[in-house]
Amino acid sequence: MPGVLYHNGDILTMELQLYVQAVLIEGGRIRAVGTKQQLEAIGGPDIETVDLQGRTLMPAFIDAHSHLTAYASTLAFADLSQAKSFAQIKKILLDFQKEQGLKKGAWLVGFGYDHNQLAEHVHPDKAFLNTISADVPVLITHKSGHMGAVNQRALEIAGIRAGTPDPEGGQIGRVEGSREPNGYLEEKAFMALATHIPAPDREEQKALLQRAEREYLKYGVTTVQDGLLQEQGFALLRDTPLTVDVIGFADLNQCPKLLSDHPEYRMAYREHLKLGGYKIILDGSPQGRTAWMSEPYEDAPAGYRGYPVYSDVQVAGMIEAALQDRVQLLAHCNGDAAAEQLISCYERALMSHPDAPDLRPVMIHAQTVRRDQLARMKRLHMIPSFFIAHTLYWGDVHCKNLGKRAYAISPARSALALDLPYTFHQDTPVLSPDMLRTVQCAVTRTTRSGVVLGREECISPLEALRGVTVNAAYQYFEEGEKGSIRVGKRADLVILSANPLKTPAREIGEIEVLATIKDGIVCYQKG
Repeated sequence: MPGVLYHNGDILTMELQLYVQAVLIEGGRIRAVGTKQQLEAIGGPDIETVDLQGRTLMPAFIDAHSHLTAYASTLAFADLSQAKSFAQIKKILLDFQKEQGLKKGAWLVGFGYDHNQLAEHVHPDKAFLNTISADVPVLITHKSGHMGAVNQRALEIAGIRAGTPDPEGGQIGRVEGSREPNGYLEEKAFMALATHIPAPDREEQKALLQRAEREYLKYGVTTVQDGLLQEQGFALLRDTPLTVDVIGFADLNQCPKLLSDHPEYRMAYREHLKLGGYKIILDGSPQGRTAWMSEPYEDAPAGYRGYPVYSDVQVAGMIEAALQDRVQLLAHCNGDAAAEQLISCYERALMSHPDAPDLRPVMIHAQTVRRDQLARMKRLHMIPSFFIAHTLYWGDVHCKNLGKRAYAISPARSALALDLPYTFHQDTPVLSPDMLRTVQCAVTRTTRSGVVLGREECISPLEALRGVTVNAAYQYFEEGEKGSIRVGKRADLVILSANPLKTPAREIGEIEVLATIKDGIVCYQKG
């Protein structure tokens, strides 16, 4: 195929030479950069020339953490993300049930409610969900994915009753003054019940996965993570034609043999899919007050600090497995106590493995990681991947839950000061994979009500863009292939309506993705 020459716009390389006049791509890779005249001579008479007309061309975005197959599954559920009250949740679910023509007995499922945004300011429970249906099992998932609520029929199907104990790393809500389940479930209790929902047939699953993939492309993302992958999700990814590159991280607790069972995918792409290592979850979410903190939540009864998912012995065993297998470990840590558990266990594990290679372990979310902990992470080569958009979407809630600690969440500037590589993510399906909105959040750190959460932790637009390009490529050991416009790298590119470095900080999230290019091919174009 003839090469394609892009020119006449802001071509942002993310390299030391930040801008170039033109770029030539050929065979899915960047062949040359320079002036239009130079590249026309290199490309020959058959090259295609694309006039950017003043728009911005830059490296495509790299998703540092999300859940692709889980996101795909949510596309089959009622969207509760805009619900502002119990009444609206009920209307959305009943309308969805009618529109979808759900068969008798089929589960009625909604995803994305946020109790912090509801008029009632509490989680729904079975008493409310029973008003939607007493016969059909009803389940709604909180936006965080860490908790949710079900009706009585769903509790019966799952066998949850008064005598059912709370699982380790989870809690069953109870009717006040009794042991009777009230329908609210969090962490492992909720995740266990959700497994009772029948999966769609295979062809529908593939269609949903391809819909999800198109959403990432719409936001300029060409490398996507599936973080907490199990065998059925891996099989779906393997059997579905993919356009984006997908990096899966096996659920070490549930599927410890996923990598050994599929060695051909270990750190090597096959049809755009590879396995990058293991994933574990050490605590919950700060907005749901299940993140494990070293100090109590504000106004918490009996000094409540959230809780861990695993003991230190269990975490040490998981780290040992990753070190022995010499693969990267991703660990979900929102609270600083969970961060401490990961850091301390990793420090001790490395004492037994002095010859271990640099596996670049990643602390996922790192919401309340402390500055002293960042310094220890630096010594471990442990990367913080910040869910920085929390500053906007839940910043006001964090102020209520954490008090002054909220001003130090997602401390990107502190990581930068330590020369500690950091990345940003949206934890999709928690949020859409909107990288430019995330960049804006890293620059402004402004809550919904207009509070700036720790101005000293704000970073520049260029520094924020590094978190979703070059740094994210480094997180995946792909810095030689992706993340910047450099000769020889993959032609994974995005065309934007404006230059994020020349746009007012509060408007960066409004920049439009006009086209997404994967391996030199335009895979998305705004209509």
